[in-house]
Parts: sequence; C-alpha cells; structure tokens
Amino acid sequence: MADPKQAKRRFQLILIKPSHYDDDGYVIRWWRAMIPSNSLAAVYGIAADCAERRVLGEDVDIDITIIDETNTRVKTKSLLKTLRQNDNFGMVALVGVQSNQYPRALDIARPFRDAGVPVAMGGFHISGCLAMLDGKAIELDACRELGVAMFAGEAEGRLDQVLIDAAANKLQPVYNFMNDLPGLNETPVPILPKVNVKRTLGLSTSFDAGRGCPYQCSFCTIINVQGRKSRFRSADDIEEIVRLNWEQGISKFFITDDNFARNRHWEAIFDRLILLRERDGIPIGLMIQVDTLCHKIENFIEKAKRAGMTRVFIGLENVNPDNLASAKKRQNKITEYRKMLLAWKDQGIITMAGYILGFPADTPESIRRDIEIIQEELPLDIIEFFLLTPLPGSEDHQKLWNQGIAMEPDLNIYDLEHVCTAHEKMSNEEFKAIYEEAWSLYYSKEHTLTLLRRAAGSGVPLFRLLKVLFTFKTTVPLERVHPLQSGVLRLKHPDERRHGLPREHPVVFWPRYVGETVVKHGRILRAIIDLLLLARTVKRDPNSAHYTDKAMTAVTDDEDSSFDLLTQTRGAQQAVAHTKKVRELVSAVNG
Repeated sequence: MADPKQAKRRFQLILIKPSHYDDDGYVIRWWRAMIPSNSLAAVYGIAADCAERRVLGEDVDIDITIIDETNTRVKTKSLLKTLRQNDNFGMVALVGVQSNQYPRALDIARPFRDAGVPVAMGGFHISGCLAMLDGKAIELDACRELGVAMFAGEAEGRLDQVLIDAAANKLQPVYNFMNDLPGLNETPVPILPKVNVKRTLGLSTSFDAGRGCPYQCSFCTIINVQGRKSRFRSADDIEEIVRLNWEQGISKFFITDDNFARNRHWEAIFDRLILLRERDGIPIGLMIQVDTLCHKIENFIEKAKRAGMTRVFIGLENVNPDNLASAKKRQNKITEYRKMLLAWKDQGIITMAGYILGFPADTPESIRRDIEIIQEELPLDIIEFFLLTPLPGSEDHQKLWNQGIAMEPDLNIYDLEHVCTAHEKMSNEEFKAIYEEAWSLYYSKEHTLTLLRRAAGSGVPLFRLLKVLFTFKTTVPLERVHPLQSGVLRLKHPDERRHGLPREHPVVFWPRYVGETVVKHGRILRAIIDLLLLARTVKRDPNSAHYTDKAMTAVTDDEDSSFDLLTQTRGAQQAVAHTKKVRELVSAVNG
C-alpha cells in the first residue's frame, strides 16, 4: 500500500441509510435505535475494502462517513461544507432504501444534487421495481429527474466501478445487476465501527450469513430482489465477522438471513460459533430468523442454544391455513406450530413471531378469535403484527399494478402498519382499527402475566423477556410506530420535515416536542412499574418454576379435537386430516 502521506486527493464517500417520516412528516429518529442496519454494514465493508485497495488510484484516499438516520441526524450543511473543501470530490450513497424510505431518500438527495454532488441510491425499492415492473413505475423517474444514479442488485464486486464513475463525475443513470447476483464466499464481510454500533440499543450489530430464499410467498420482496437461489458465507467468513467485532467489544449479533434454517452451512456456522464461545470465551449473543419447520432439522435448535441464541424470530404469519395458502406460504404447517415453539421453549429461548393481518379471509371478528387462540394454545412470547401490504417488488404488488387496482400513492406509508390498498371484507378504517386493537389484545395485562409465568416455567430469564415485552407492549400506543422502528428517546428537529410541508416555527415546535416527550415518559414510567409489579408477582409464586397451561403441555397425537387452532377453520380441519393420513400411511409402511 502506498504511504498515506503521499495521497494528493481525498474522495468523500458518504453512506446514508435513510429513515422515513411519521404521520406528521417528521423523520423517525432516536437517541438509540432498535435495529442495526445490515445494508449499511455490508456496504461499509465493501467500501472499506475499496479504500484499502485504492481503487481510485494510489494518489487518492477514500474517506468514508457512515450515517444511519434512525439514530443519527443527517447534517446536510456540514456534509456539503466537507465536500466543498474537497472540491466536491466525492459521492453520497443512499444505502438499502426501502419503499417507505424512498421519499425521505429523495429529500436527502436534493440539496446534494443542487450542489452538483454525485448521488447514487440502492436498496429494495429500486431493485424490486426494476425486477418486477417496467423500470419507470413507482416514482423511479424522480431519480432520473434529480440526476440520482440508481443501483439495482448487490454491491459486492460492483462498487469499484461506481466509485470510479463518481470520481470522474460520470455516474450512469442505472446500474442494474439484478440478473447477476454475486456469490458471498470470501467477499468483504459486513462490519460497522463501534462508534456507529453504539447508537443502537444493546450495542448489537448485524450481518447476513446468506441471501435469497427458495420459497414463493407472494407478499415477499426478498425472493425477487435477492433471488430464489440461496447464496452463503462460509464458517470462516462468520468467524472473521465475530472476531472483527469482538476486537471492538461487540458480541451481540442479529443474523438477518430471511431463513437461517435453510442455510446449508448452518451446522458448520453454529459449530464455529460454539467453538468461539466455549473455547475462546467470546460471549456471543444471537438472534436469527427461521421457518416453522426448523425443529425438524436434527440438532438445529440444540446447537442454536450453544451458539449463543437468546431470541428467535419465526415467520408464523397466520394460524389460518386458508390465509397461508392464498399467500403461497404453504411451507407453514399449523399442525407443527406447537411442536416447534415448545422445542425452542425447552432451550429457554425467547420466541418472536411475525403475524400478518389482512389476508382475504380475515375480518375483525376472525382476527380477535385467532389472537385468543394464539394466547391460549401457542407457547409464543412476542408477536409482531403487520398489515398485509403490497410492497413494490413483491408478486402481490405486481398483480395489483398490472390489474390497475388502486393502491396508496404515498410510498412513505408502505411500512407494514398503514393501509395501502382496499380489503375485501374490511373498510380501511376497520382494517387500521383492528391492527391497533391487535396489539392491545395480545399484550393485555392478563396475557402479559401469562407470558411471564411461562418464562419462569421454561427457564427464560424474566428480566430478558421483560425488556422485550416493554418495547412491544408500549411502542404502538405511545409512539405510533411499529416496535421494529422504535428506540430510546424519540428525537425530532424542525428542519427534518418532509419536503413540501411547512416548517414549523421553533417557538411552536420545541415546546410541543418537550411537552410530548414529558407526557410520553410519564406513561413509560407507569408501564415499567406495571411490568415490574407483574414480574414480582411471578417471582413470589413458590410454584412459578412448575407453571404450565394448555399451551405448555406436550404435544400428543390425539389433541386434534381439543385445540381450537386445529378445529376452527376449514383449512385447519383439512390440515389435521392430511396429517392423520400421512401418519397412517407411515404406520402401515413401517408395519
């Protein structure tokens, strides 16, 4: 490598992961955000490798600035000043832009383009629209009008050329690599400096061990952006990620694979993580995402526990097989739900599930019924409710688009918590109302106590569950955003209002913001006290370690008629009948 002192020019690469706007038009930003951005970590790792290899020439250094807007304010004037000091020799890269973040990304881009700074944008919105639509649909022309280069696909092996073009002020309008997705083995690994990771809750970071998914869920964008052929990192790559992070004191990770259970290297990765924990003493803590059949993989759950698993996210999606079939989620078998959840419970791991409201068969009454069934019959800790949303890049969206069916034009609300298209059986008002009611129904005081009792009875540390319960119980009613978009202490600034909306006078803005914050934190304190009182009730119960209920009972072959989960819908009855038939055939074959 050339001596840095000999470098004549410094290219300013500014990586920004945009947030999106709340219902009042203000950027959603926190003092400490909930979820670290894997997209930002992945692109930074690639960019750092480009800088190390000096892809712009031996006489050019690349300075990289990292901004995750969910926890860091984008100080446009300061960034423009730095760029001017370097003769605008640089580029702003808007990273991992989802559909609901696209309007904010455009607003961030405007002042930089006005100043003549090259800007590029990538992420699921652009990639999904170019993969599924006509290349201009869903406001992609806004990028063209601003002169923002669109990047579709993944940046491994491709960022070099983008940087070279930006340095020459010759960015192409579109870089489309959707038909040429790269392998991941031995590519630069996702990494973020600790100064950025510290702005997340719990000092945690993220990485992907694989990309792509073989399933065909119609509401999913991943299969059309990352492909249906899975690609994986090796166990050596995962060890490198862990060691690089441990060198800066970070050992908590969210593995962002849509379904880690289908990673064909899962066992080698778990074995390596187990070695790092048990031999090298690295206190690894993990959260992964899996499907509902992961318990059928021999040793998967046991090794997950030894590898450091504390939480698992499961794509449960629904308890009505008719709804699952309508979304091509046929891999979910409700007859396996209890077995799978109990297997995780046996290891003392917190179970979290995504649950989608708004499938064709849903009504407010059926949703209330299904939530009650889940509460009574499934040993599930945390539910994350989402509205079925035709996300650009999904098959659902493509079908509605091709059929000319009306969808919400404002991309900012494609965040899985706003109604974006009409439902057959519910008005928009009913749809939104039952979504908000679902949170209060599931996280009622009575069921929260049940969840804590189940934790005590299955070996889940109460305080660990309490922290998660607090977030999912309080965020929607207090902050009016989904818990996955939440954090600690909501931050706002009058300059961060959506383009086209009036800027409020500071004399009006700041007193209201302070007042809102004080009131919210009074309610937060009350919620914390309530949860601590419930936990004390459980701790004082001498029989808490032996707690059981219907959901916690072992699965038997003759429970089909005693569980509403298996009897309340036509699809459930058919699923049970199919399971019995298979069982009888296997029994006949085995003699």
